Amino acid sequence: MLPPDITAALSDVSLDEPWSLIERFTTLRREHPDDVRTACDEIVARLRRHGVPVEVHDPEVFLSLPGKASVVVGREGFRAKPMAMSVAHPGGLTAPLVYAPARYARGADELFARNLVGGDDIDYHGKLVVTEGFGMPGKVSFFEARGALGMIAVNPGRNAHWGICTTVWGTPDLRDLPRKPTIAVVAVNNPDGLHLIEAARRGESATLTADLTEGWFRSPIPVVTIPGTDESEPFVLLHGHYDSWDFGIGDNAVGDATLLEVARVLWKHRDRLKRSVRIAWWPGHSTGRYAGSTWFADHFAIDLYEHCIAQVNCDSPGCRWATEYRHISWMEETAPFAQQVIRDVTGQESWGERPHQAGDYSFNNIGISSFFMLLSTMPDEERERRGYYGVGGCGANIEWHTEEDLIHIADREILMKDMKIYLVAAMGVANAPIAPFDFAHTLAGFEETLATYQEAAGAHFDFGNARLAIDELSAALRDFAQFTQDLAGEPVGSEPVRRANAAIRRLARLLVPVNYTRGPEFFHDPAESIPALPDLAVALQLTGTPAGERGFVTTHLTRGQNRLVAALRDARRTLQAAMA
Repeated sequence: MLPPDITAALSDVSLDEPWSLIERFTTLRREHPDDVRTACDEIVARLRRHGVPVEVHDPEVFLSLPGKASVVVGREGFRAKPMAMSVAHPGGLTAPLVYAPARYARGADELFARNLVGGDDIDYHGKLVVTEGFGMPGKVSFFEARGALGMIAVNPGRNAHWGICTTVWGTPDLRDLPRKPTIAVVAVNNPDGLHLIEAARRGESATLTADLTEGWFRSPIPVVTIPGTDESEPFVLLHGHYDSWDFGIGDNAVGDATLLEVARVLWKHRDRLKRSVRIAWWPGHSTGRYAGSTWFADHFAIDLYEHCIAQVNCDSPGCRWATEYRHISWMEETAPFAQQVIRDVTGQESWGERPHQAGDYSFNNIGISSFFMLLSTMPDEERERRGYYGVGGCGANIEWHTEEDLIHIADREILMKDMKIYLVAAMGVANAPIAPFDFAHTLAGFEETLATYQEAAGAHFDFGNARLAIDELSAALRDFAQFTQDLAGEPVGSEPVRRANAAIRRLARLLVPVNYTRGPEFFHDPAESIPALPDLAVALQLTGTPAGERGFVTTHLTRGQNRLVAALRDARRTLQAAMA
């Protein structure tokens, strides 16, 4: 049963304001910074009309704005869409075609995979590669490294999809610049792509033309802060992007509307909010690989590091036919809480997965516990019945990132449910006497991962030090659980409760990075798949590594294990200090 404060807030959730914003956004494309600014003004005006104070930051971020593109073979031309951050060729680039067979992604979890079917022996040098799939970064970098001049992504449906092809997360820094794409990348629809595949098989050449505008653009970020009554410094960050491809109703006008309604309701019920909630709308998601959220992570890094309890992402809620809650992103420590929220609001069970390196998860290197990205989704059976392929939003509707992502994608009843889930989640974390995250689940995941890696490494490497450190931290977590239970009834702002919550935030700062990042704190890892305990994943390569090269792999594992053990021991000492 939900607490009375949350129940009272839930009773005020309405579709009036959010649906009105969705209808306004059906008239406003939100790709170009000028249109994005207009959308920001719309959100801000609606907040202020309800008396909600909002601060608008105006950063300059690096963006890539796609224009027109085409592929011409002989006398036949095909419409294309240039991928953001690819290289422009407004005057045309002519080269031989080569076909690299690939398998289409079966679901959103495979979108970032290369899915190539062989092709290691193909000569890509100086050619335009035609391949099935989306213009995703991993595939682009694969062909670029092999000398290709460009890539033509044959999308699986009748519409080509917009996207971004760089692994660089947000505005590049000096470490990132070498990874900026240096080839042309465009997408074509499936019927046209099949013609291009046949042309490649015949050994024909093509002329690829692509127009993009790249550079620095002012892009506003509206942020609402509803201060907590008992503690104002600790806060929950609830966020989503408001720029979109074309009109982008399912991705992400519905999310923008959700954030607007949560802000309105929380402000009205601010006397019931014990800790703060910060709500942010990001630009540069589509054309800058999460440039807005990355800027915020960079410029408010220390505040986030010291005070953020959790980050909650809101992307593509409330879409047509999205009646199930599965494939939801959540870190293991947040899973029981997130599942309970969905159960309390909808009565439904939910299933989650390890968050992908995507969707404005720009806070992993700071070490913040995180949950949600996409929420409700279409049942797999329904997708199969409709012949839908895997996409990365819109509740699994294939209009994602196309001109057809219009108001028919939004569903009023489903949106109402999803808005309530986000409200209960944000308020639940902010009002919980002790942050509702259980790192015993995180450690269970570590143990399972290490067992897999140990089996792969065999006698070549021993993860005993890491397993011992996990056991010691597990014992400390059991003691800490009893300690926090004994705090029941203590005021939220009391010193022991503050100390316990600070320890939980510190555990996240230590354990999230070792499980989700390879790079240093306050930088940003590439937008590509990151396995669990990534520094140790090379153990999977040991058996097939020549004997003379195994020492390099075991050296890497030694350093990775040191990083993990240090984090686990620091976490144990953190808990012990909190209980002292």
